[in-house]
Order: sequence, then structure tokens, then C-alpha cells
Amino acid sequence: MDLQKMYADKLVSADQAAAVIKSGDWVDFGWTTGTPVAVDAALAKRMGELEDVKFHGGILMWVPEIFKIEDPAVHFCWNSWHMGGIERKAASQGFCFYAPIRYSELPRYYRDSAEPLDVAVMQVAPMDEHGYFNFGPNASHMSAVCEKAKKVIVEVNTNMPRCLGGFECGVHISQVDMIVEGSNPPIGQMGAGGPATDVDIAVANLIVPEIPDGACLQLGIGGMPNAVGSLIAQSDLKDLGVHTEMYVDAFVDIAKAGKINGSRKSIDKGRQTYAFGAGTQKLYDYLNNNPACMSAPVNYTNDIRSISALDNFISINNAVDVDLFGQVNAESAGTKNISGAGGQLDFVLGAYLSRGGKSFICLSSTFMNKKTGKMESRIRPTLADGSIVTDTRANVHYLVTEYGKVNLKGLSTWQKAEAIISVAHPDFRDELIESAAKMNIWRRSNKR
Repeated sequence: MDLQKMYADKLVSADQAAAVIKSGDWVDFGWTTGTPVAVDAALAKRMGELEDVKFHGGILMWVPEIFKIEDPAVHFCWNSWHMGGIERKAASQGFCFYAPIRYSELPRYYRDSAEPLDVAVMQVAPMDEHGYFNFGPNASHMSAVCEKAKKVIVEVNTNMPRCLGGFECGVHISQVDMIVEGSNPPIGQMGAGGPATDVDIAVANLIVPEIPDGACLQLGIGGMPNAVGSLIAQSDLKDLGVHTEMYVDAFVDIAKAGKINGSRKSIDKGRQTYAFGAGTQKLYDYLNNNPACMSAPVNYTNDIRSISALDNFISINNAVDVDLFGQVNAESAGTKNISGAGGQLDFVLGAYLSRGGKSFICLSSTFMNKKTGKMESRIRPTLADGSIVTDTRANVHYLVTEYGKVNLKGLSTWQKAEAIISVAHPDFRDELIESAAKMNIWRRSNKR
């Protein structure tokens, strides 16, 4: 097999690659930092002549050129596996829609679904000496995408980190139909966020003491998980492991502080396992060719069986709001999509099945309503109409705000209401008690 000849035979311009997409096609447009750039720009030039093109993608880190055309909703729709700010804006303009699914199910969905996939196009690292294009920090579900697609187009970017793993972290040239050599733009960065707030630090200070030496960590995205990561990096903890959906900057800081070696992991010992990574250049430099890190498909990283096999699994995630029944919404503000289901429920379930494992759902007790200018409680009597239940009341383990942490597992409705109200902002507790009483989940003896 002459790899260089195959490469030359399949090498095309971005315009030639974009030309294969037809009206009515289903197109996968990569994932996070793997979203194409050159092919996207070429496709935008001819999108006005197409109709009913249906895209799949997610967690966009820059605005695609196809989003900038006139009347995009007339020509295509974007179906997001996980919404970010760019996609929320597109949704308000009528051409972006959320595709609800447990993130761990994506590889099977692509392989088993009857829905067609006409074209897949994604950014990859340059071909190696064995003919493989590495997916970079986007193993996720990309291998399944390549298996399903009728045509596979890879857009080579020399800046894409080569993320090691062992399985489903790249595609062989024999499975590729077209190769585009892009302009090698910098890999899209997701800011590490501003400095931790007082609330973030208060929540982190409640969680870190719950983490034992040798624990295996999963951190979600956001200020609170990053604050926890910062405290871990400054702590005396040792022999920590990583098994996570998303690899974030906080892990780099913890690893460089000498806290992570994975020596006590029962699976993937010594490896930091993740489905995808997004952050600053520091993160991409750390992941590049790093044998301590393991890029793997999401149906492995987020499989409850993988998670539960790791002792002392600690899962830390954010939420939008929670009600007095213990239902957690981490996806929407009413009917407005904010993010998606992701893998939160998988990690909530898997951590509790882990020997010594714990899952923490974190949120600030209040938020400022920009429309009214008033402070409102994130702990509500019931979730707002249209809000999504990400974690059911039967599954939540620990709930944490700046006012405390409570273990909700196994509590009856009145006990649960009491525990949740105890970590609400003091200004809202009396009205929450009144609501709980009206819903018959409050006992007279609760009020101290």
C-alpha cells in the first residue's frame, strides 16, 4: 500500500470537497475543535444554491461561515448534539435545533440509526507514517461517524494536537474519500474563564475535603469545577486519576502540580482518560503526544460500567436550577436550550455505583435576572415550565451551594425538601417552606 500515492490521489481543494454536498443531504460537521474551517468557507460560497441541508455538530468554538449567509434557515438547519453560546444565538434565529441524547449513546446512534449520513467532514492532524489521521482532542464519536458516512472528508491542520489513546482516536486513509489541506488556523480555544468568584470558592471548599487520596476525577465545564480543580492543585492530595468526558484546563494544572499519576486506577492505570478536550493552548500543548493521556470514544468514557469500575470516583458538575423534589435541570432556562444532556446523568449514576464514589451537583444559590434586575433563587418549588430534567430526583447524590452540601440519596420527600431548603439563600427559605407545605412535602416539625 503506497500511502503517499493514496494521499496524492485523494488530495482536493476545499471547493472540490464542498461541491459533493447536495440539497437534502445529511452532513456531519465534526465536533468542537474538529469543526472544519476551509471546507466550511468553501461551502458558504455555494450554500445559497442549496436547500434542506441538515448538519450535525456541537459545541461550536467559532461561528461557521455557513451561519453568516443570508437567510440561513432557508437553506439548511444545524442540529446540535450539545449547545453552546454560538448555537443558542443561531437557535434564536430559527436554524439551529438541539438533538437530545445521552452523549454516551452517540457512537451507537451513528452505527445503528436508519437516518442517512451522506457526508462527514472534520479537521484532523496530519497523516502519520502508518496512514492514520488523528482526530485530535475529539475522539468522542468520530470513528463511528466515519464508519457511517457515505463520503469522508478530512481537513488537515498541522496545528491539531496528536492525541494518543489506543482505539477509535483516528481514521485510516483507506477509509477517507477526500483530503483537504487547510490554511492551518490555530485550534479553537475555549477560555478558562475569569477568576473564581467567592461563590465558586465557597462551593469548592465544601467539595475538596470529600476527595480522598487515589480518587478518580471527572470535572464538568464552568467556574465551579475549575475552582475545585484549582484547590485540588494546591492541596495535599496525591495519586489522583482522571476519567472524564471533557478534558479541561484544570486537569493540566492538577497534573503539573504533581497530583495526578493514575496509580490507583483499576482500569487504564496511569492514563488520564477523556472523550474530548477543549480549552486554552496550554491544554492542547499538554495533550499533544502525551502518553499519560488517553483519548477514547465517548461510549467508553461515559459508560456507567467504566465509571463504576473505578474506586472513589468523584464527579463534579454544574446545574442551572433544582426544585424541592430534587429534580436537576442542567440544560435549559424554561424552553430555551442552554446546553444539553451531555454525560452528566451517566456520571451521576456511575459515581454512585463506584466503591466509595460520590457525585456532586453544584450551583450558586441565586442569580440576577437581567430582565427584572432582581435576584432570584436557583432553588425553586418546581422547575419552570419547559425546563428539562437532566438528573431525576431518584438519582441525585450530593447537592452543593455556597450555603452547604447535602446528601439527598434515599431521603423521603419531606426530608429532601428540608435538606434542599437548608442550602438555599436565606432570603428565600421562608417562601420555599411555604411552597413545600402547599405541595405536601413539608412537616410542621421541619421549621426550626
